[in-house]
Amino acid sequence: MFRELLDINSLRTQLILSFIFLVLITVLATGAPAVVLINSQQNRQAWAQVNQGSRTSQTLFAAKQSELEDLATLTAQRPTLLELLAQGSKSDLISYLTDLQTSAGFDLVSVCQDYDEVARYPEGLFSENICLFPDESGYIVIRVNNSAQAWLLASHPIRSDQIQPQNVIVGISLNYAFMQQMLAQTGLEHTIYFEDQPVATSLSSDEKSFSPTSRNKIDADSDNETLKNEFRFRDQTYFANRFTLSTTGLEAEVALPIGAIQATRRNLLGILIASMIVALVIASILGAFLARRISQPLVGLAESAAALSSGELNKPVGVDTQVHEVLQVANALEDSRHDLQRTLSSLYEEIEWSDHLLDSIVEGIVTLDDQNRVTFFSSGAERITGWHRNEILNRNVDQVFKFTELESPFSQNIPSPDQKKILTLELADERNVTLAITGAHLSPPKSGVARVALVFRDVSEEQAMHRLLGHFMENITHEFRTPLSSLGASIELLLDQAPDLSQEEMEELLTSLYLGTVGLQTLVDNLLESASIESGRFRVSPRPSDLGNIIAEAAQTMEPLLNKYGQRLVVEVPITIPLVYADARRTVQVLVNLLSNANKYGPENEAISVTAEIMDSWVSVAVADHGPGIPQEYHKGLFTRFVRPGHLNDQTKAGAGLGLSVVKAIVEAQGGQVGVADNPAGGAVFWFTLKLVNEE
Repeated sequence: MFRELLDINSLRTQLILSFIFLVLITVLATGAPAVVLINSQQNRQAWAQVNQGSRTSQTLFAAKQSELEDLATLTAQRPTLLELLAQGSKSDLISYLTDLQTSAGFDLVSVCQDYDEVARYPEGLFSENICLFPDESGYIVIRVNNSAQAWLLASHPIRSDQIQPQNVIVGISLNYAFMQQMLAQTGLEHTIYFEDQPVATSLSSDEKSFSPTSRNKIDADSDNETLKNEFRFRDQTYFANRFTLSTTGLEAEVALPIGAIQATRRNLLGILIASMIVALVIASILGAFLARRISQPLVGLAESAAALSSGELNKPVGVDTQVHEVLQVANALEDSRHDLQRTLSSLYEEIEWSDHLLDSIVEGIVTLDDQNRVTFFSSGAERITGWHRNEILNRNVDQVFKFTELESPFSQNIPSPDQKKILTLELADERNVTLAITGAHLSPPKSGVARVALVFRDVSEEQAMHRLLGHFMENITHEFRTPLSSLGASIELLLDQAPDLSQEEMEELLTSLYLGTVGLQTLVDNLLESASIESGRFRVSPRPSDLGNIIAEAAQTMEPLLNKYGQRLVVEVPITIPLVYADARRTVQVLVNLLSNANKYGPENEAISVTAEIMDSWVSVAVADHGPGIPQEYHKGLFTRFVRPGHLNDQTKAGAGLGLSVVKAIVEAQGGQVGVADNPAGGAVFWFTLKLVNEE
């Protein structure tokens, strides 16, 4: 058989040779494309991972800067820091900064005032004054002992009325430890360059020993501002992407070691060659199987990387393979997906919290762009103005807010920062409202466009109350001055001419003194009762009382004043008046107030009537006059403080506006009701009810 095999002309040899030739052609036809496919797929997937790692790193750097800015904000708002700055003790401040730096997790904390460092911890890192850097928030480079150090800083002002304006700066060092953190988060090696020299790298704890060889520039992406390159370091080949980190000249580079991928490629080629030598048929089947086994997970990784690039983070990176290198790439992509998912989730939570906080603020908040268009309209603004935010957004503020008293547009009356203006506007439902508006200028991070923020509060009731209080002070002054002047004149006349006055003149002066005293006493009683009602200390003590005695006492009190104007008091009550539940002293005060108003607004030489009528378990007491009456529009708020009955343009008869509010409080505290009606004979009728004792 051996001879037969050696005979080239034998059929078996030719068949074997033909079979070998065909198998070799088949292996080459199938194995060579498999080798090319594996090589291209591995390189493409490796670069896809590097590109993804580059984008992930940029996101992580941005997130780290945002986190550091939040730490600077929280540090500047710490009460203990404000207290120590106010005390001025540097040793205590250094001790506090030491504890703060340890607990907060940053590498540097400094307090600045007027570009001078008040305190810094740690103190011996470098000698430069970081307060003098142009940009206090961002990346800086500091040279120490002929070597460069990269730092990420964040600054925030310290605001307090107790100290001068200061600010706090916190920072983290972009050193070997930081590079190791980035390596753990992305699965890729990281290096920071300044002026094309390494500042820190995860490949070596000593950046000076990091000296890559055979660096080849592959491609530059101008859209993403990245530079693709390939280099060797310590007998390992890396695919790398370099991108600009800041305007200070700092660059960051992410690198993926491809030694494992190259080893895998060599092993596959060896398997293909060994398969052709050992068993051509088995080698062919094994080669096809291996190609299929390798290509499928790589395609799956490519699809997962594309999904991550498009923002699809909910789909897990799953690869069904036992190849260690492919699993390593898949695990790295899965870790990157989880990191991005957590980062985006945290950002979404912060945005939701900010929106919830703005919606819960009672005051209205509106932001405007540089063209005075509304870009934000809070829930508080909706409640105050009656407009819905969808009706307001992107509209010019002059089309929305219109003044009732000013002709100039709203945009020309926006208050300066930290100032307030009181303006009256016409709202959507044609209501007029008085708003207290404060303004501020906002500059979003990484944006050169400043926006205007307006905070406004509805002060319509406050302004109305101020006007009412002004009228009240004017009237109360008049109410005190008039009887006091009369009392002073009468007393002066008595002191000077008492022996020469006749009995009638003496009685007239004494009557004038009595009337002035009664008027002042009534006014003081009303003021005291109004104050007790306002403070919540107002109390009544109803008990069985004789209504006839109450009416008689009030009539006796008012008799001199009624006689002065020739007015007659007509009392009409049932022959038998049952007992009523009432605070006798305060009910007399009710009748005195009503009779005083009837005397003030009723004409001279006319009758004023007091009637009592029993209705079921109540008795209704009414005081009627024949004055000008009370217009219907004043009935609703007549028993409110500072509102006076009748025609308010008659200042000679205007009172303090407290009597009727006191009447209402006393009657309702006794369980009764009070009201006003028109007198059919002309004038007004004031009535109130009291509960009968025998119907209790």
